[in-house]
This record gives sequence, structure tokens and C-alpha cells, in this order.
Amino acid sequence: MILSRLARTRRTGPLLLAIGLFAALALPWMIYPPIALDIACWALFAAAVDLLLGFTGLLSFGHAAFWGGSAYVTGLIALHSGLPFPVAVAGGAAFAALLALPIGFLSVRLTGIYFAMVTLAFAQMVYFVANQWRDVTGGENGLQGIPREFFGLDLSEPFSFYYAGLPFLLAGLFAAWRIVRSPFGRVLVAIRDNPNRARALGYPIDRYKLLAFVLSAALSGTAGGVFAIGHGFASLEGVYWTTSGQAVMMVVLGGIGTLWGGAIGAALIVQVQDRLATSGFEETGIITGTIFILVVLLFRQGIWGTIRNLRAPHPSPNASTPDPQPKEPEIPRPLQQEHERAN
Repeated sequence: MILSRLARTRRTGPLLLAIGLFAALALPWMIYPPIALDIACWALFAAAVDLLLGFTGLLSFGHAAFWGGSAYVTGLIALHSGLPFPVAVAGGAAFAALLALPIGFLSVRLTGIYFAMVTLAFAQMVYFVANQWRDVTGGENGLQGIPREFFGLDLSEPFSFYYAGLPFLLAGLFAAWRIVRSPFGRVLVAIRDNPNRARALGYPIDRYKLLAFVLSAALSGTAGGVFAIGHGFASLEGVYWTTSGQAVMMVVLGGIGTLWGGAIGAALIVQVQDRLATSGFEETGIITGTIFILVVLLFRQGIWGTIRNLRAPHPSPNASTPDPQPKEPEIPRPLQQEHERAN
């Protein structure tokens, strides 16, 4: 069963990557380019949240601090330094990673609702600072007129900037994909499923959680920086807690622990909000909340999670009865063998 699953993953993995790349390249030809950029940015943000929620088991309601904080730093660099926008985006992502270090250090020792509430509290502190530090952040007006400088090239058209910013978003998605498929990602899954066993094998689980938290923040900061450059502004909405909640909702809609499900959730939510806004309907939360309830009720594992399970081969009636005991998570061998030799 395990070998067949690995073989199926190796066959379908490159195909899914190719389909995703084609969809990303074709997206601004099918819908309005600024909406296409929003979908791509939110897809990376949702993947970053899923890296922490689906593969580490930590629900964060504070990732708006990294998305919005990076947007502000990216905007300040672009406005006051005149450097090309890739440098500004990199600076915003670095700021998000640095901001995540103290927040993660104080948070990762907690689990469940306590972790979620602590991250939410830190995010609200960032929101308060951004609102009060008006000389730098612009307060309620935010940062406006953020340039899209790139060695003299004209990127004022949304269609042109989409393809200029897309490489950063694709690189972030590829980094998330490599993380979850690496030995480090397998350790994160083991910590999520059985932290006591992972600790008994010698893994410093708090250190692994902290590193996952920082990586997730850096990916969130990359998405927030590209979003700020693409729209030319950074506002308080980016650091408000509802931004974190929206990213979590995208992950749940697409499927927790699927990584790619967040892109589906992002496309669904952004498209629905855009259609409702253009039609003049103001209470978008009613519609998006209804969609969320329906998807959770009809697709218990999210849209992509349900599709993936339907694609999986079902055992034949003559197959032997599986072991009712749950299997322990697979942990990379080197440290496991070292631990066995020590005993």
C-alpha cells in the first residue's frame, strides 16, 4: 500500500506541478489581471498557513502580522530607497522572518487554542503599532503610491506586473512544496501526529516548530510584499486579524494538509468577493460564510482533499483486513537508528 502510494505520488506530482504552472501563466488571460495577482498572492499566503497548520499542527491567527508587516516594509523600501521592487520584496520577507523569531519563540511551546490566541495577541500588537506610528505607516491612510521600479521598465500595467511578480510567488510555492517533501517536513508531520514519540527519539520539537513558524512567516511576507507592490499601497487591513482568518478559511476550504488546496480556496474566495463587490453587494461575509459552511458540510476534507481521496485506489473486497491500530508517523531513519543503537 505504501509503495503504491509513493509510486502514484511520483507519477502525479510532476503532472500536477505542470498543470499548476500552466494555470498560473494563463490566469491573467482568463480574468482581470489584478484579480489574478490577488489569487496568486493569497495562494502563497494560504500555502504558508497550511505549512504550519496542516503539516505542523499549529493553528495561527497571527499571520496577518507577517503579511501586513512585510507589506509596510516593502512599501517603505520602495518609496524611500528607489531600489528595484525585488529588493523591496526580499526586504519585506526578511522582516517577516525576523519578526517571527520572538513571536514564535514565545508561542511554539503552546498548543491548540492557546497557541492560536497568543499569535492573535501578537498580531493585534503589530496592528496597534502600525495604527499609532502614523509618521511611518500613514496610520489609517496607509502607504500610498508605492512604485514598481525595476531598472526603468514600465510595470504600471497590471498585466505586465503580474508576470514580473509571479516568479516570487512561484518560488515561494515551490519552496513550500520542497519543505513538506523533505526529511524536515516528515519530522514536522511526526511532531504533529505524535509529539511525545518524536521527543523520545531525540528531536527538539520546539526548535522544529520554531523553524517551521519562521519559514511560514517568510513565505507569508513574500506574498504580502508582492501584494503591496502590485496594488501600490499598504493599509491597516493587511495587519488586522481578519486577514489571518481569511487565510485559514482558504486552507480549510481547499483541504488542510494538502498544500495545493489553499490555491483552490484562494481562487474561490477572491473570485466570490470580487463578483460581490462589483455587483454592489456589501455584506460579502454572509455569502463567503455560507460557502464555507456548505464546503465544510459537503467536503469534510476540503475540496482538494476530497478529490485526492476519490482518486486514491480503494482496497479490493478480498484484501486482508487492515490493522485497526493507528500507524505511528514515519520518521527519518538516521536519528531513529542512532537512538536504537544508544538503547
